[in-house]
Amino acid sequence: MYQMTSKGTMILGGSLLLTLIAVGSGQPATEVRLVGGAHIMEGRGEVFHNGEWGTVCDDDWDLEEAGVVCRMLGYNSDYATPYLDAYSGEGTGSILMGNVTCYGWETSIKDCIHDGWQSHYCDHSENAGVSCFNPGLIMLDGVRLVGGSHPGEGRIEVLQHRPWGTEWGTVCNDDWDDIDAAVVCRMLGYGDDGAIAFSSATFGRGNGSLIENVDCIGSEGSLEECFYTWGTYNCTSTEDAGVRCLAGEPTTPSIPTTASVPIEVRLVGSARVKEGRVEVFHNGEWGTVCDDSWDNNDARVVCRMLDGVRLVGGTHPGEGRVEVLLHSPWVTEWVTVCDDDWDDIGAAVVCRMLGYG
Repeated sequence: MYQMTSKGTMILGGSLLLTLIAVGSGQPATEVRLVGGAHIMEGRGEVFHNGEWGTVCDDDWDLEEAGVVCRMLGYNSDYATPYLDAYSGEGTGSILMGNVTCYGWETSIKDCIHDGWQSHYCDHSENAGVSCFNPGLIMLDGVRLVGGSHPGEGRIEVLQHRPWGTEWGTVCNDDWDDIDAAVVCRMLGYGDDGAIAFSSATFGRGNGSLIENVDCIGSEGSLEECFYTWGTYNCTSTEDAGVRCLAGEPTTPSIPTTASVPIEVRLVGSARVKEGRVEVFHNGEWGTVCDDSWDNNDARVVCRMLDGVRLVGGTHPGEGRVEVLLHSPWVTEWVTVCDDDWDDIGAAVVCRMLGYG
């Protein structure tokens, strides 16, 4: 059995490189790395053997082999994707492994069957590669307009959180149209009527596209809810998408200046905690909601309310013990907030959440 110990991260040639070393009794160590990919979690597979780095031939290269590499690098092998035909670029130097066959349980690629070190029947045009990327780790969080001459217009940039960093990037204009532009205007607080889509870097070039092939149906509250692709890099900065929203200042929901009694909401009738029939509490009783005109926007409001806060035990509206709704895989329940470090600033946040001034 081999003990797997991480070598951590190091900087090589300006790119972030993750390696891992397997240590065994009386046998040389074998490292693996991904090179030439668009990000840290993909690239051409290279192994270190007898003092040199070399590539791997893609003969018989499939999910099992890719999974072993991902596991060596500390990633979840469930998201492993094999790359063939030098997808991440051709390597140089020795081709160290050929006809690699893994069963999937191995902890190191050297434990897999292969033709022997430097025994192969291919050239660098057949270098094997791997992606260990989990798309669920990508999150779009925010949008802005840059380079416009007036408020409400400009090049679209989205803020994207990824395992290796957070950055602003542009949107490729492939399939970009007025429907997609309307979603952006709605995100920014402008009305979606009259939204106009622009292409071909009308508002100047950005630093590179993060998302491409955006296709919204029009009712979405965010680009994240639309269909889009990530990581294909088929666009250049000359294809940055833009938008012009209807003239006027963006609007934000008004906050009541006088106290009003917040409405509670719950989901009923489903085995899952995050879905069900919507019921609201009003005038001392729970009741259902008619589905006339019910759409995604209404559903999103309910979801925000369920990830919320309430006041309990007060003698007047707008006062009481603070309780927050806690979701876990097995139960959803209201829990209290400890008063350690609790002050007027924290209280003010709660009041804003509940719609009080």
